[in-house]
Amino acid sequence: MSKKIGFIGLGIMGKPMALNLLAKGYEVMVNDLNKEAVQSLIDAGAIAGDSAKIIGENSDVIITMLPASHHVQQVVLGENGVLSGAKKGAVIIDMSSITPVVSKELAATAEKQGVEMLDAPVSGGEPKAIDGTLAIMVGGKEEVFEQVKDVLYAVGAEVTLVGANGSGTTAKLANQVIVNLNIAAMSEALVLAAKAGIDVEKMYQAIRGGLAGSAVLDAKVPLILDRNFVAGGRIDINLKDITNVMDTAHSIGVPMPLSSQLLEIFHALKVDGKAADDHGGIVQYFEKLANVEVGRV
Repeated sequence: MSKKIGFIGLGIMGKPMALNLLAKGYEVMVNDLNKEAVQSLIDAGAIAGDSAKIIGENSDVIITMLPASHHVQQVVLGENGVLSGAKKGAVIIDMSSITPVVSKELAATAEKQGVEMLDAPVSGGEPKAIDGTLAIMVGGKEEVFEQVKDVLYAVGAEVTLVGANGSGTTAKLANQVIVNLNIAAMSEALVLAAKAGIDVEKMYQAIRGGLAGSAVLDAKVPLILDRNFVAGGRIDINLKDITNVMDTAHSIGVPMPLSSQLLEIFHALKVDGKAADDHGGIVQYFEKLANVEVGRV
């Protein structure tokens, strides 16, 4: 592959994504505060970049996969940030889940320096990051999207250009509303079934082929029944996403009554020490209210 890829952010999602780029034959330079994660990528064939500036200097495409807006701003705009080293014609692909406002601001700043930018957040969680089948929603110029589409398809199976800069991050906000409210509704139903004394696993099998069936149901119910809350999508990261949803919605005049309730549920779980749990752990909020635990018979 001719493109040199820089990858900044080797967390739950970023590490397997970077590994997939290596597996597809790209030359990849990586950077993360977690030196163990960096070393695991070096062992797989990546090159270490000591700063975001060095990543920018040595890459045609720079991917950021970071927790929140301020992290992306710091990595892209900081003193030793990507833009301090990036060459004209380089493309930054921010695959983090941040606010559309920040995405647009970063793209405008990059363009002034001759650097293009796409916002390209993902959906599918850790399992799809590992197997390279993420859904990717992209915002930016069509010609730039076409230029780097091969890179996106190296980590995703469904890649859609939604519109101009900020469109990808907006689509991700909508995605997070649907996913997390789905988990919350599912959790409330599971707790009802458990408190009523029926076999929750059999109930799951009974309903999954009907209208209540969903990718969320199939992904999360087996884990809940096993009491497995190891994070594929952390509660605190989803709390950040729903906070971004509320801020964005209110700024454009969209009331979000269900999402506002969900945000309070996330805050309650964080206070209860569940911030690092998977968002399937939302069920624990409803279990506490009803004094019951969902599990296998």
